[in-house]
Amino acid sequence: MAAESKQEVRVHIRWMLRRDIPEVEAIERQCFEFPWQEEDFRNCLNQRNCIGMVAEHGDRLVGFMIYELHKSRIHVLNFAVEPEYQRRGVGTQMLAKLIGKLRSQRRSKIVLEVRETNLAAQLFFRENGFRAVAVLRGFYQDTPEDAYLMQYCYRSEDLDSLNPPDEMSRLAG
Repeated sequence: MAAESKQEVRVHIRWMLRRDIPEVEAIERQCFEFPWQEEDFRNCLNQRNCIGMVAEHGDRLVGFMIYELHKSRIHVLNFAVEPEYQRRGVGTQMLAKLIGKLRSQRRSKIVLEVRETNLAAQLFFRENGFRAVAVLRGFYQDTPEDAYLMQYCYRSEDLDSLNPPDEMSRLAG
């Protein structure tokens, strides 16, 4: 299917539950050459500052993200969309959820690492306002490849784009 013929889908984004891990793992295996294992997901989700969220389309999980909350930033540890649902707006909706958590006086940026060979992810994050700010040499334990540290910085107008004016006026009134 050509990229331009893929129809955008709306997803429901909710907290990840332990029972979601098998489906999340299946997406992970489809998306990455060096996938996380079940234990990796469980270890992350057992940390107090680590949060997992999933994107549902109908009764099917089509994406997920795992991130850590730090004092001044959100650090995305893992982010994937099932290949059949890529380039259909799922990842952008998940990022919008994260961006909505930013505030100038609290957490004001999102950071993540992307493999140097993962051009699709680099382009996706760049199209969504992220910028490469550093090269992390030999970052991965499974390969000698480098990573790009990518960062998104809070801008107050971001909230306006997440809440169209008519929605904002309805909420205010």
